[in-house]
Amino acid sequence: MPAQNKVAFYTLGCKLNFSETSTIARQFTSEGFDRVDFEAVADIYVINTCSVTENADKRFKTIVKKCLKQNDKAFIIAIGCYAQLKPASLAQVDGVDLVLGATEKFKVTHYLNDLTKNDLGTVHACEIEEANSYESAYSFGDRTRAFLKVQDGCDYKCTYCTIPLARGISRSDTLENVISNARTIAAKGIKEIVLTGVNIGDYGKGELGNKKHENTFFDLVKALDNVDGISRLRISSIEPNLLTNETIRFVAHSKSFVPHFHIPLQSGSDALLKLMKRRYLNDVYVNRVSQIKKLMPHACIGVDVIVGFPGETDAIFLETYNFLNDLDISYLHVFTYSERPNTEADLMEGVVPMNVRHKRSKMLRGLSVKKRRSFYESQIGNSLTVLLESDNKDGFMHGFTQNYVKVKTPFNADLINTLQKVKLTKIDMDGAVLFEFSETLKTENQPKTLQL
Repeated sequence: MPAQNKVAFYTLGCKLNFSETSTIARQFTSEGFDRVDFEAVADIYVINTCSVTENADKRFKTIVKKCLKQNDKAFIIAIGCYAQLKPASLAQVDGVDLVLGATEKFKVTHYLNDLTKNDLGTVHACEIEEANSYESAYSFGDRTRAFLKVQDGCDYKCTYCTIPLARGISRSDTLENVISNARTIAAKGIKEIVLTGVNIGDYGKGELGNKKHENTFFDLVKALDNVDGISRLRISSIEPNLLTNETIRFVAHSKSFVPHFHIPLQSGSDALLKLMKRRYLNDVYVNRVSQIKKLMPHACIGVDVIVGFPGETDAIFLETYNFLNDLDISYLHVFTYSERPNTEADLMEGVVPMNVRHKRSKMLRGLSVKKRRSFYESQIGNSLTVLLESDNKDGFMHGFTQNYVKVKTPFNADLINTLQKVKLTKIDMDGAVLFEFSETLKTENQPKTLQL
């Protein structure tokens, strides 16, 4: 393939998708392609798709149109979850030339012998049962933080979820390979690594190709904490039944893991959790939050919640609202339930009208604003560590404290990707927190139980 071919990438969805996009992009550059920003004119556009919600599906067509507007002769490739679930549908989208499934996406350059555009896209997608091998991935160069993939696929059967159909069975990277990738990232000067996967608490299953666990998530956490050169390790979304008290205790006193947890709840009603086929009830969730706050009082806890699931009456929704309102959490990610083909929930009775779903979503997003504001206010006056990022929005740059408070300060290029000791002073009009500099950090590792 000629070296002058320019390639650009667009990622929909989760941190896992970002880690895989970055890895696939490095394959392109290693083979002589010139990677350019997505806003630039490119010969090839690669779109990494998501199918968690109906909205992500719809966004795909909008992105394809944007690619064609930038270069109507560009070769457009669809990869990712939606490409595995609905390859024929994506191939029929005007302008799409190639659709690659769950395993094929990691060999994308093998399919680029001919960049001639056709009326109908070509599909290469395996049956999802064949997606049983593991491909390592991590992001680098796209953001200040690196997303490190440690696990893929899921064996859970949640009745609303298409991810097992899009990514296959639960499988893990080897412990040795995760540690090697972490060291590679650290050597590049990245200060923070975020662990990611479909169900990272299930880490160890599928390692070395075996169905049983070779290692546990706790083993992974302990091993990563001993890797030199990493200032921060952050756990992304982890199921409450897989976040053990043992892991929580370790994080509270670790060298590198930060006091921030994102724990999916989905519903505050045990009856609805059973309909969703979640593997816990609310008493387990309360226990995890209590343990975190007991050991790390200033920890940030984020929550995923679904509204409008079939069978969610007004009373059940209020049960969820009140449960979350009473819980010592920091913010919510609210998902409006959308019907997904080939899921059990799609056939359930008790469908909630769309206008009611949107009303309930708005109520929970309002609660999230309240929770985040309350959490931020509790941190004013504290001395914390901030990792500053590279954005420049209206003359300000942003960053996050170890416990995930978003901060802002006037832009200074010298501060990009630096850890700074600061004192939080007040919440600005846009919700970010202003601060005063204390000193540049002299050490990479900070205690997790914040010293006030």
